[in-house]
Amino acid sequence: METIAIPTDLLPADGRFGCGPSKVRPAQADMVAALGQTVLGTSHRQAPVRSLVGRVKEGVAALLGAPEGYEVVLGNGGSTAFWDAATFSLVRERAQHADFGEFGHKFATATDRAPFLGASDIRTAPGGTLAVCEPADGIDVYAYPHNETSTGVVSPVTRIGDGGALTVVDATSIAGAREVDLAQTDVYYFAPQKVLASDGGLWIAVVSPAAVARIEEVTASRWVPDFLNLQLAVENSRKDQTLNTPAVATLVMLAEQLDWLNENGGLGWSAGRSARSAAVLYEWAEASEVATPFVAEPAHRSPVVGTVDFDESVDAKALAAQLRENGVVDTEPYRKLGRNQLRVGMFPAIDPEDVRALTACVDHLVERLG
Repeated sequence: METIAIPTDLLPADGRFGCGPSKVRPAQADMVAALGQTVLGTSHRQAPVRSLVGRVKEGVAALLGAPEGYEVVLGNGGSTAFWDAATFSLVRERAQHADFGEFGHKFATATDRAPFLGASDIRTAPGGTLAVCEPADGIDVYAYPHNETSTGVVSPVTRIGDGGALTVVDATSIAGAREVDLAQTDVYYFAPQKVLASDGGLWIAVVSPAAVARIEEVTASRWVPDFLNLQLAVENSRKDQTLNTPAVATLVMLAEQLDWLNENGGLGWSAGRSARSAAVLYEWAEASEVATPFVAEPAHRSPVVGTVDFDESVDAKALAAQLRENGVVDTEPYRKLGRNQLRVGMFPAIDPEDVRALTACVDHLVERLG
């Protein structure tokens, strides 16, 4: 493939548009270096690292507006591990899921296959559209993604049902970049490698008193592997630590990003920054002769993961490859979606003007590739 050079005046100042791991700001890397002699390589059971975990918990609660009585809980393993932990430690008998993309589907599959649970009630929708949970008899957990990372569909966050059922929301790719009322949830969980611009390997959950009580009840009634036991995660988090050794550098970057978001205006500022980027991308796609937003319903278009389809005259795979050769990286679509499209991360660390520059780069390449 012959590289098409993009003029430097069109290129974004920072060419990282990945949907996870996402762009890490230089200040975060600088903080890792600054703490290299005092925190890295030290025990996670001792005060320096425990203080860092406490700082993360406080930052998350402040950013998301955790209601009184809700706790911030951390665990090892990322959101993939949390799906299994929730299967073991949150679902009493039967879960209902909204499945409208790869990540919602994975959690639904976990509870549906668990031999100690009833068959899951799974509400599905084609890629690019939204499925929602609805009250149903016999359901004790309602679970859905706030943002489907694979397709770029965003869901409203609202409590489902009553009678003691829990509402469990996967916020992995959107927590911290969309206004949310956590009182509408019992568990709002996510990983740090998206909005919070850190490495993976941890999960974070804001849990209600009802969820804490359910965790205690369920883990007392069945065998649960320690790594997936949310009761152990709660107990360790109350001590400002994790069950197993965490990646301390991830905690450092996470704490720095939380400080940056909170000091600049909190959730309103952060959400507004991503919304500006999303407006740039979707308005460009709607005006384009060769591109269109994959998510047809504007209200369902994600502010943090933008998916744009191209017509058959444009080879999106070649387009992404040319962008990469010019230092504009990670715009490839989600691999299992299999569409002729680009997927663009628009997290708060990404400057909206860089998204605008990306669209100019795409126009430049489309003209020459055509």
